[in-house]
Amino acid sequence: MKGIHLRFYTYENRKHGSVLMYEWLLEFAQARGIHGGSAFRAIAGFGRHGRMHEQHFFELAGDVPVLVEFMADEAQAEALIAALRAENVNLFYACLPADYGEINRPEPDLVSPAR
Repeated sequence: MKGIHLRFYTYENRKHGSVLMYEWLLEFAQARGIHGGSAFRAIAGFGRHGRMHEQHFFELAGDVPVLVEFMADEAQAEALIAALRAENVNLFYACLPADYGEINRPEPDLVSPAR
């Protein structure tokens, strides 16, 4: 399938209201029909201001970057970005063309019932 790989960048301790931004973003996308998403915590990184953010051993909730990503068709990706704009959420994102699919997925009528 042809689609879009959406990548959103935030920080581990950043919140939207009272919810961590990456959790809120996953729930927000799911509620709008995106079929899957993942959040990944970085070891280190820096943003547009050049400030280095690194995870340290003694930190519990750090200021490290978090990547939240989704695979979607073009209409879903555009709708999600528009909905985030309407929510007035400030997020950096990347929108990349992608080929995606599943390998060796059994057809529903070929799966034998459990015995």
